[in-house]
Amino acid sequence: MVASTGRYTILLAVLLLVACAPWQPSPDSPRKSPPKTEQRVVQTPPTWYRVERGDTLYSIAFRYGLDWREVARWNSIGSPYTIRPGQELRMTQPPSQSGQSESEEEATSSPPSESESRQRPAEPAPTPERPEPTESRADPPPSNPSPAPSASGNTRSVSGVAWQWPTDGRLARSFDPADTRKGIGVAGDAGQDVFAAAAGQVVYSGTALIGYGELIIIKHSDNLLSAYGHNRRRLVGEGDRVQRGQKIAEMGQDDRQENMLHFEIRLDGEPVNPLDYLPRR
Repeated sequence: MVASTGRYTILLAVLLLVACAPWQPSPDSPRKSPPKTEQRVVQTPPTWYRVERGDTLYSIAFRYGLDWREVARWNSIGSPYTIRPGQELRMTQPPSQSGQSESEEEATSSPPSESESRQRPAEPAPTPERPEPTESRADPPPSNPSPAPSASGNTRSVSGVAWQWPTDGRLARSFDPADTRKGIGVAGDAGQDVFAAAAGQVVYSGTALIGYGELIIIKHSDNLLSAYGHNRRRLVGEGDRVQRGQKIAEMGQDDRQENMLHFEIRLDGEPVNPLDYLPRR
């Protein structure tokens, strides 16, 4: 009886040890890998870019986060900054060369040949100081005001430009510096009005930039651009001059099938937080 009790005790101890030991998968059991995180890929400017139909100097610079003035200078392109399909553009600063003065570079008024443009040095672009945003009252109406004002008349003056919200609706997506497309998302209804956030000239209107859908880019000054993506319909074309609050498009859907306007502001080619420019709500 004692021997039997001892055997039961040993068996119980063995069972307890097995139960407490950590579980180990068998060699044949498949191991589950941790979920993969989404990788956002930002386009790196190539050394050379071949112009395609529908491209503009501004849209190419916008695509790669470059200052359009630098791209123009690197390729000796002057006003009105016309490019043609098949043309090759340098997308990085060319190596500097000694023996050529700044006055010699400025003396060239017409674009050089393709071989000359590849060898021509470029002056580094000056880095302007970023002014602090300041609140202001609505600016006086232009001499030829647009008959299509937005629902909100609030404005904010930043960098000498009067800004307003580009459409009505709630702020659905905030500015994220780590995003591939750095801007904000304003949710609304399909087809609702999209307005020019500030006065300027349309420098791109098309669908060539992947991830933006029907896109409009407006130039407000030499160093400030605004972009309006995911439109259902574009109402302005390249070269059109628009007034602040003028209807330029109708809201469409983003890549998530949500009624959304993607809005960006670029300063010297770099995306900045639009909330630092738009009036507070």
